Amino acid sequence: INKKFQYFSKNQKTTSPQKMSRYDQKTNSFNQDGRLIQVENAMEAINKAGVGIGINTKHGIILATEKQTVSTLLEESKVSEKIFALDKHIYCVASGMTADANYLIDYARHLGQQHKYAYRDDEPVERLVQEICDVKQRYTQVGGIRPFGTAFLYAGWDKDNQYQLYSSDPSGNYVAWKAKAIGNNNEAANSHLKDKYKDTLTLEEGLDLACQTLTKALTSSLSTEKIEVFVVTKRSDGAVVGKAIKDKELEDIIKRNEEKK
Repeated sequence: INKKFQYFSKNQKTTSPQKMSRYDQKTNSFNQDGRLIQVENAMEAINKAGVGIGINTKHGIILATEKQTVSTLLEESKVSEKIFALDKHIYCVASGMTADANYLIDYARHLGQQHKYAYRDDEPVERLVQEICDVKQRYTQVGGIRPFGTAFLYAGWDKDNQYQLYSSDPSGNYVAWKAKAIGNNNEAANSHLKDKYKDTLTLEEGLDLACQTLTKALTSSLSTEKIEVFVVTKRSDGAVVGKAIKDKELEDIIKRNEEKK
């Protein structure tokens, strides 16, 4: 026993805190600075992924994102690979690891249908976001699993809070926004949104702002091959609908904003 005690005592004296990399190897261990390194690494992975933008206006919510071009040999997808429907009144844009996003999207869809089956009504937007974030938070606390490497912008409408825009990150936090950017170069995008956003924005003005913000984030000229834009609105009959902006209309919006420069 004495020999074992001497062995451990010796190791404790010779091992400096800076070299104790075991703090980085566990998702549920704080390091000596009080940080969860794996959660921060997951956020950094998202910051290197394609940018996603959400803008809440008087007449609807705009989701815009950068298309991911991996190879010209791939078959062109017939559906969006970054913008998804969680329910008929809630949509989201994902930034980060697609596989992680797909798992959470399927889970969210299941939750929405469970709520509808139990209560015969659509699930409130914030409640669904909170349930997704509960899962994301659990993956930062339980040993043997890693955080989800994906962030979301959620856009939806319900009778209690009308149009709503939320963001969530790998830590499980979620926040309501008027306008928000996530992903690559989000600091420049959020700075532009902060300067240009107004509470009185119309849907058309919001589309212009989305394109201008994408230009800031991508630091290059826009084209329909590079971006996709989606609008969530409420029709006169009360139905909430999500519609992708078609290439011809998107070209007109891009051209209109280039002429304003």
